[in-house]
Amino acid sequence: MAIRVLIVDDGIYIRQGLKAALQPERDIEIVGEADTGRRALDLAGALRPDIVLMDVAISAGDGIDAIQAITQRCPETQVLVLTAHPDEVLFVKAVRAGAAGYVLKDISPANLANAIRAVHAGRTMLSPVIARHIIERLSTSTDGIGGGGPGYAHGLSDRDLEILACAARGMGDKEIARHLFLSQATIKARLRKIYQRLRLRNRAQAVAFAIEKGLLKIS
Repeated sequence: MAIRVLIVDDGIYIRQGLKAALQPERDIEIVGEADTGRRALDLAGALRPDIVLMDVAISAGDGIDAIQAITQRCPETQVLVLTAHPDEVLFVKAVRAGAAGYVLKDISPANLANAIRAVHAGRTMLSPVIARHIIERLSTSTDGIGGGGPGYAHGLSDRDLEILACAARGMGDKEIARHLFLSQATIKARLRKIYQRLRLRNRAQAVAFAIEKGLLKIS
């Protein structure tokens, strides 16, 4: 069955462009579109899409609230943020609200389709540009986002923090395993334990948590 997608963006031409870009993908079906968070919530409840592809910075100002409401009302629906803003503060807010991925609008149609497939399959998507931006800010930030505070208060070991730092760079399980000289199975198991310990849903939320709490010290 096709992956059913609801597009949310306050720009009509952007919505049309997204529909045109995804139309050739036989396994992806656009089932609706909305221009505000409130309308997105109503349509998500009525249509029950697999994926809500939405700009978190819509002009109505209700993007973050909409993500939280959609993921609470429709837990089977995954939200993939598609935005022009490579901002780690907005990323943290979106992921903490329940978004399963965060990619930028300059993404190619093929990569966007793959991001939709990945999120639908239960994986987390984080734009490499966002990852690099986060790393740069963590290295220089004095506003409380970075700082590398100890993770022990949250039950995280030094190895856990190393894994989270790799995930923040956008590395997949296989890349993390190779970088830390561990097996891929070990990385998967440790990530599952991190999610359980922190009561988080996925990799994106774990990275957002670590950024928010100042646990990552990355040079």
